[in-house]
Amino acid sequence: MAEAGLKAYAKTSGNRGIHVYARIKPTHEFQDVRHGVIGIARELERRMPELVTSAWWKEERGERVFVDFNQANRDRTIAAAYSPRPLPGAPVSTPLSWEELREATPSDFTIGTVPELLQQRECPWADIDAEPGQVARPTSSRHWGTGCSPPQRNMKPPRPTTRRSPRGSDVASCTGSGLRREDGRRTRCTRPSGW
Repeated sequence: MAEAGLKAYAKTSGNRGIHVYARIKPTHEFQDVRHGVIGIARELERRMPELVTSAWWKEERGERVFVDFNQANRDRTIAAAYSPRPLPGAPVSTPLSWEELREATPSDFTIGTVPELLQQRECPWADIDAEPGQVARPTSSRHWGTGCSPPQRNMKPPRPTTRRSPRGSDVASCTGSGLRREDGRRTRCTRPSGW
């Protein structure tokens, strides 16, 4: 990420994972940012195939580190820094320095231990806003000298269908990306019971 001009910050997820953040300038749309995240994941996978994977199915991962670029999606939520998680032991999603991360056990960071940790040292994310990066660099194949664009999938285009609501009106057409209303705007993919 440093090669792409991004300063990476790590934190525990509050469960078993690690979240990696990089502050970026607000100059691009969501889809551009998502492609940047996919580009970084693909480049990590290309450079370290024995260590890193972005394979969705656990059976395909083996013991490799799973880089989940699908967390960079519109419908995802993520634990904020220093937020307690609703899990046994009351773990806290905790920002760590890269040095601390090497020896860290995520279950050690709880609502009972994190306040003391914050008294012992400054937050490793204190300078996260100091130097925001540009998202365009990780999406550019010129940057790393390899293609870092998202994979092309051989998928059939969605088949639009029209459904009738229980009240008898056409409410939306189902597509591969959710529901669209008759005026073309997206809406939540909720269906009344019995559909």
